[in-house]
Amino acid sequence: MDEKVVTAATQPLTEAGWKHTLTGHGIRWTSPDGGAGVQFDPLTAQHAQNSTTWTIWAGPNPDRPTWAITASPHTPSPLLADLSETLAHETGTRRTQPGREHRARLATSVSAAPAVTSGRPASRSR
Repeated sequence: MDEKVVTAATQPLTEAGWKHTLTGHGIRWTSPDGGAGVQFDPLTAQHAQNSTTWTIWAGPNPDRPTWAITASPHTPSPLLADLSETLAHETGTRRTQPGREHRARLATSVSAAPAVTSGRPASRSR
């Protein structure tokens, strides 16, 4: 894992205006609203091939995330770049209150469901 791989994996975050800082455990990119981030641990990447080197998280803070994804140094950089791009573009774009979008979709799908009739199935004859 080298600088080129890390740059490629995090370029979408940098382009989206995420801040990056050096921490005691590596490099952290944080969304503008602080609600999501990506952390890379270069020491672990160099010395422990099967350990967590990447942590992608969202929530109130990285120590207590709502959810987190961890990855090893073997994770393909295009996958990390895709995750970064999705996170960068989706973070802060949701405007609905939790639960309302699901209920609206459910109501729409229920009303759009075909009616069930209890008749005999049509038969084919030749």
